[in-house]
Amino acid sequence: MKKRMIWMVAIVGFVFAVIIGYQMFVASMMKQFLASNAQPPATVTATEVKAEVWQPQLASVGTLRAIQGVQISAEISGVVKKVHFTSGDEVKKGELLLEMNSDEEAAQLLALKANRKLAEINFKRDEQQFKVHAISHSKLDASKAELSSRRAVELQQQAIIDKKRIRAPFDGRLGITQINPGQYLNPAEPIVTLQNGQALYIDFSMPQKYVTRLQKGQSITIFAGNTSQQSISGAITTINSVVDNSTRNVQVEGLIDNSDGKLLPGMFVKVNVDVGAPQNLLTLPQTAISFNAYGSTLFVAREEKGAEAGKTQLVAQQLFVKTGDKRGDQVAILEGLSEGALVVTSGQLKLKNGTPLIINNEVLPQNQAAPKPQEQ
Repeated sequence: MKKRMIWMVAIVGFVFAVIIGYQMFVASMMKQFLASNAQPPATVTATEVKAEVWQPQLASVGTLRAIQGVQISAEISGVVKKVHFTSGDEVKKGELLLEMNSDEEAAQLLALKANRKLAEINFKRDEQQFKVHAISHSKLDASKAELSSRRAVELQQQAIIDKKRIRAPFDGRLGITQINPGQYLNPAEPIVTLQNGQALYIDFSMPQKYVTRLQKGQSITIFAGNTSQQSISGAITTINSVVDNSTRNVQVEGLIDNSDGKLLPGMFVKVNVDVGAPQNLLTLPQTAISFNAYGSTLFVAREEKGAEAGKTQLVAQQLFVKTGDKRGDQVAILEGLSEGALVVTSGQLKLKNGTPLIINNEVLPQNQAAPKPQEQ
């Protein structure tokens, strides 16, 4: 009986040992399974959210126009006698640009001057005779009228000669000409352009919803063509009194200084208009934001307990945010984020909530308020 009890105890002990061994084996296998199926860490770049002072701006595009510009042309026909300028010259107001042959008109002027002098002599003689009552008052009036007529004809002929001597109407820079001596010019035929580019107007338009935010004297900044790294400041001079009923835009005119002559009339420019007071906004590189139909999202890096006791690791967490204006490579964050948060700026396409992160900022995305084109 005693022997039988020993066997029973041995069998129960063996069963318990098998059960405990099986549980340990299952636990070990489960641990290996979980370890093999854990999310691998993702390498990303990240930046800390900071607040920056932004000047609210409205953006548009415009065209430069000289404060004075004209296509110089001939008023009357004639043959070019001499060209007194070369293409691209800087000229002053009244400077002689071109002469047309006026020999015939000059000869006629000499004859008219002689007739006018004779009329002056006759008028003076008639004045003396009228004083001694030798002629009537009507005779004196006729003599005076004759003198006035001769003077008018002389001035008319002088005006014709002056029209054949073309002068600069204002200070400025001449364009390219193809006029040569001996060439016959017809009335209104173009000779050369003259532009006063010391200051330039900027013509641009704004949607009607911004009309109340525009006013005369507001500061503007322009960026011309490929020189976007160089900004030029100016001010609004005029806001049109009507809104175009086909585009619903209002025409705006600005003015900038161009005394260095780097810009030319007709150039395309980008225009930023300063509106309102500067604001303190959270900013991020635009690469950090994913714009979707259901909203704008980003990933932040937050700490959580790691697999090993006492250690923490960074993991990704997706957040919805509300974005504001854009400036260069940057975008303003209005809601959904706090200053100091660590935000993933690149590599987020492979992330989901809980993905472990490895941050490597050796190569960062652009984050400039006024980006410059890279050198080729």
